[in-house]
Amino acid sequence: MNATITQSSGGVSRSAEDTAVRDMERVAGLVQKAKDAVEQIIYGQGLVVEESLITLLAGGHVLLIGVPGLAKTKLVQTLGKVLGLDDKRVQFTPDLMPADIIGSEVLEEDAEGRRFFRFIQGPVFCQLLMADEINRASPRTQSALLQSMQEYHVSVAGQQHALPQPFHVLATQNPVEQEGTYPLPEAQLDRFLMQVDIHYPDFEAERQIILRTTGADQPVARQVLSSDDLLAAQKLVRQVPVGESVVTAILKLVRSGRPETTDIQEVKDRVAWGPGPRASQALMQATRARALLQGRLAPSVDDVIALAKPVLQHRMALNFSARADGHTVVDLINLLCKRIDAG
Repeated sequence: MNATITQSSGGVSRSAEDTAVRDMERVAGLVQKAKDAVEQIIYGQGLVVEESLITLLAGGHVLLIGVPGLAKTKLVQTLGKVLGLDDKRVQFTPDLMPADIIGSEVLEEDAEGRRFFRFIQGPVFCQLLMADEINRASPRTQSALLQSMQEYHVSVAGQQHALPQPFHVLATQNPVEQEGTYPLPEAQLDRFLMQVDIHYPDFEAERQIILRTTGADQPVARQVLSSDDLLAAQKLVRQVPVGESVVTAILKLVRSGRPETTDIQEVKDRVAWGPGPRASQALMQATRARALLQGRLAPSVDDVIALAKPVLQHRMALNFSARADGHTVVDLINLLCKRIDAG
């Protein structure tokens, strides 16, 4: 997929525009086929599948929040198969060490008796890493993922080791059982482009689940894209044009969520800390990816509103008095969206 746009003396040439449009339409069709393939395995979670694919198209990481039994692990495995990615899974436990994730050096000896250190890669050296129940590991181990999630390499014994491309972390977390867990620090939460909440399926979806997954024939995921296709799609997402109205909506939404820059009294009274500039960047990329996934050539303000909750909810925190009064971050985000929607 070649999405190169050449410049002419008068700006972007007509032929280049036509090529870019064709590339976007082709990628949109492929990504939609990938979404359909995932939904053949994951029933009744269309929004979860869409938001996960949007995050991957935007080049980000996903934090999946849901009680046990909602197919979080199955979702990650299915995404890996459908997108043609090398996927690995790490079960986070209290005794997990950083070296168990990123790898370590071992002392070896050759046939002539010379000793040397050899780096053995950890499971982080993959294209799609599932960090299962990430909040059950110690902060020291959780921090081992920080560098890889942001810089796409790890450092061991002073040496940098590049991770495969693309590289995405899909972490899961149980919102109910919090005993023996370590809450993720704000710096690590901010590394996740989206927090995707997984809820119970509706009646018809659960009916399909029990009928299709308990019989002799089990549905099998099929590959639709390759890792090179995904990389090309991610590059193309960055070329999707964004109108000034969308940029303004993103800035107003994010800045109105900060007590220091808002004119909304509820935010000043209830928010301890608000979303930073990375939230604006995440919304910009996510709106582009959502438009492309849905077959549109440019995002709209509706995309900003639709993605506000998954992009902002883990980047804001209420103060103690607001939590004591029963207020939630989601309620506050809905208030901010209403202000944006009203113009």
